[in-house]
Amino acid sequence: MISTFKNSQNTFPKISRKSWLLWLLLGLGTFGAIYAIDRCLAIQSLQDISAWFASKLAPSQAMRHPGENTFLVTGVSLTIALVTMKRSPTPQTWSKVVAIALTLSLMLRYILWRSLFTLNLETPVSTILSIALLGAEFWILASYGVQLFLMLRERDRRQDVLKLAPNVVMGKYQPSVDILIPSYDEPTEILKRTIIGCQAIDYPNKTVYLLDDTRRSQIEKLTKELGCEYLTRPDNRHAKAGNLNHALDKTDSELVLVFDADFVPTRDFLLKTVGFFQESDIGMVQTHQCFYNHDLVSRNLGLEGIFPHEVEVFSRHYQKLRDGADSSLCYGSAFVARRQALAEIGNFVTGTLGEDYFTGIRLSSHGWRTIYLDENLSAGLAAETISGHIAQRQRWVRGTLQSFFVSHNPLTVPGLTLRQRIAHLEGILQWFSSLWQVFFLLVPLAYYFLGILPVKTLPEDWLAYFLPYYIVTLATYGWLNYRSRSALISGVYGLVTCFPISLSIVQTLIGPFSQGFKVTPKGISSDRFVFNWRLALPLIVVFGLTVIGWGHNLVALVQLSQLSTTIDGNLFANDLTSSLNSAKLGLIWGLYNLFIMGLAILSFIDPPNPDSYPRFSLRRWVMLNWGDVAVAGETLELSEVGATVKVDGLGNAEIFGSAIAIDFIEDNLKLSGAIDRCVTQDDATVLEISFAPLSTPQHRQLVELLFCQPGQWERQNAPGEWRSLGYLLKAFVKPRIFQRL
Repeated sequence: MISTFKNSQNTFPKISRKSWLLWLLLGLGTFGAIYAIDRCLAIQSLQDISAWFASKLAPSQAMRHPGENTFLVTGVSLTIALVTMKRSPTPQTWSKVVAIALTLSLMLRYILWRSLFTLNLETPVSTILSIALLGAEFWILASYGVQLFLMLRERDRRQDVLKLAPNVVMGKYQPSVDILIPSYDEPTEILKRTIIGCQAIDYPNKTVYLLDDTRRSQIEKLTKELGCEYLTRPDNRHAKAGNLNHALDKTDSELVLVFDADFVPTRDFLLKTVGFFQESDIGMVQTHQCFYNHDLVSRNLGLEGIFPHEVEVFSRHYQKLRDGADSSLCYGSAFVARRQALAEIGNFVTGTLGEDYFTGIRLSSHGWRTIYLDENLSAGLAAETISGHIAQRQRWVRGTLQSFFVSHNPLTVPGLTLRQRIAHLEGILQWFSSLWQVFFLLVPLAYYFLGILPVKTLPEDWLAYFLPYYIVTLATYGWLNYRSRSALISGVYGLVTCFPISLSIVQTLIGPFSQGFKVTPKGISSDRFVFNWRLALPLIVVFGLTVIGWGHNLVALVQLSQLSTTIDGNLFANDLTSSLNSAKLGLIWGLYNLFIMGLAILSFIDPPNPDSYPRFSLRRWVMLNWGDVAVAGETLELSEVGATVKVDGLGNAEIFGSAIAIDFIEDNLKLSGAIDRCVTQDDATVLEISFAPLSTPQHRQLVELLFCQPGQWERQNAPGEWRSLGYLLKAFVKPRIFQRL
């Protein structure tokens, strides 16, 4: 077991330590201010306001206690949801209408109850906190409600390919295409596979350009070696957008295909996308993005291969509903654009961190359609450390929120429809959920340490209204997003980023253009566990305070329960019952927070990643030759630098360290290497082979085999909520750092 920790040396902003100290002081100051107002000031006007609200919103006793119907309502609602999903395994229009109507009805039922019967208006401070909590819940539920509304008109264009691609395949429609690869300081091995992949695209009328914004001689040499065009410029003005615009001035094709430096396309990329441009109003086609390395949070929790990538839910779900609103987003990679459309809007938008996002908006505002094709036609390299992952999300949120401060704001720019504006607004406001997640973590602390109760209700009443909505949402969440994510893992993802994203929101609203463009580092390797303590510190502090408060609340609950058995029938007994109910709710809320926070904190531990070359489970028949021995085998894993091969009949032969020739029978590829490891399993032998340095033709063949085969990037479905809970419990009880590697 490796148990060495190393402080993270990463790209997180230098002000992070001061920022987290500011967060801590702000939190303590807030609690101090609340305590001072509540205990000392007792402002009469606020008390009068609270009393007025209390008189207007006093609950009707006839409506107050629905607890006896909790399981009936939950059971009936869940049955309707399950029957609907059983009859329609893939969401159809009718089944989505049923599921969405059911969810919205239960959501409305819950929020009305919360608004009318649960506010604590006894003191000015409890009034403020109670209304603020209700507002945060309403924000989250309203955002999800808008998503449900947009789901009613999703679009899936995969069937359109069957009608539009034949003209491209048969040569009737083959406009010229320039493939642009903007680069900034990426490792040579990453650029090499991207160039090879772009050159392997099955399309005759194309030219590949590497746009080197670091002006490196070794990259220019690489492009000459591979037969790729090389472009550079004298400065780095406007970062990636400026680099692309410079290339547009130097090229003249009808269509432009853009790939980030770590994305590798499949051979049929252009065959399946170019056909859409036969429609004269299509300005851009964005394709699905998938990644060939593991999802970071899943990997750090020891659950790699179990949950799909975090961004899958956006590609497989949100992009479809945005396409239904004619507002598909451009990711900045793996998209094809019409040069005429780009020229009409002044090429790629500059001056923001979201050049791709705002370019798509400007195209839409000028009447060009930006559409989304939900096919896996390329794969990229996701951030390889949790710090890089968070820095990337911070750049995304800054780029999106800059829309409030630019002329191409999707909420005000002329030319967009109301539905398009609603879709863009939902996407913008969705980032603010991080602020509310921080708030939801801090609210229980106000109860634990200050005695301020934000929700005043009986536990059975809360269950009666919340449980049906929550259970139905859990049951339908994965089904509605096409099994791209489970609801429970979403909570972990949200907490991992909530503090840094909240910080970025505040910074952007104060100084929208104070931060420049930073490239997410790629090709990182490490031989030890790395704990990103600076990023984890806010959660660690809140986790510790929650543990203390939760323990105190548990002791208080036991004491109150014992006291309640000896007192009844007077005013004090009513107060005691109220305290008991509050303690029970605080216990449930705190327990959930501790569980999710614990998983989020564990997600900040990056495991060793000694090999920067991805390994794929790829089965290929091979012939192995060393000395006078020749034996057939099958690859179990394959990468650009080695292979794991299973062979039969070697027995106890001494072959460790032997030079070996490998002939990939199906692919006409011959390599040489050495045997690094030999393990006997039953009647078979597993060989670990490292390849000798590859020639350019050999490397080209190997990259095409590993990355460019049509249909090779299969989709992974997220497990159901019960299975997800089991996996998360396992990761919580036995973190990856304590597992055998």
